[in-house]
Amino acid sequence: MAERDYYDILGVSRDASEKEIKQAYRRLARKHHPDVNPGDKSSEAKFKEINGAYEVLSNPEKRRKYDQFGHQWQYADQFAQAGFRGSPSHDFGRETFTTFDFGSEGLGSILDSLFGDRKFSHRRGAKTRPRQAVEQPIEVTLEEAYHGSTRVLEVNGRRLEVKVPPGVRDGSKIHIPTPEGDLYLVVSVKPHQRFQRKDDDLYTDVSVSLTDAILGCEVQVPTLKGKLALKIPPETQNGKVFRLAGQGMPHLGNSGHGDLLAKVCVVLPTNLSSRERELFQ
Repeated sequence: MAERDYYDILGVSRDASEKEIKQAYRRLARKHHPDVNPGDKSSEAKFKEINGAYEVLSNPEKRRKYDQFGHQWQYADQFAQAGFRGSPSHDFGRETFTTFDFGSEGLGSILDSLFGDRKFSHRRGAKTRPRQAVEQPIEVTLEEAYHGSTRVLEVNGRRLEVKVPPGVRDGSKIHIPTPEGDLYLVVSVKPHQRFQRKDDDLYTDVSVSLTDAILGCEVQVPTLKGKLALKIPPETQNGKVFRLAGQGMPHLGNSGHGDLLAKVCVVLPTNLSSRERELFQ
């Protein structure tokens, strides 16, 4: 079965701008994300297909090669060295190689030189080797998990730029389709010195003096995007928890955030003067 055209997958024209491609990808990724469609194998397959198309079309150099060589774009440099060219009007990865100039060499010898002992055929219905799935661990900070980040990996001699989406958790998997198979990056989020995470909620402690806890005050609460003012009412008890809605981690694949829960830790005074001791007594 022939692979679908990447432009068709994203629903954009071949002359679409980078902005149009990105907008189409975001719309489709939200619609078919596994977290939005739990247990839906069809949506899961479409999500993988969408990511594979965007990974190529969002990169100008990969897109140029894809426009020329279709689904075999990753071998464009080898094809050029072997002495033949792809026609932009035909897809090299579809059914035949008839639109290519192979020079004086035969088709079989060129494919053997490019792919070694792999069995490739230009005939419809040819059998191919099953794709392999490989997992590789990566570690991110809590800040990277909050804002999203980028990793550059070396995979089989190729440099791949991988986007880590906002909201990833321990055990989240990022799928990267490669010509040899499917690579899954298994995410591990580093512990944070200030915040603890439970699902998409964050927990932190806020120190308050005894006087402020008795009389009331306003304190600055740290978040992963800055500080927020929190009003502490008079006679607040030690251990009291305040919920700051929407100040937690982003929901992976969805809009919105979890909450931040700030626990009051009353700090007792030390090194009291004689006068202060008298007042307490």
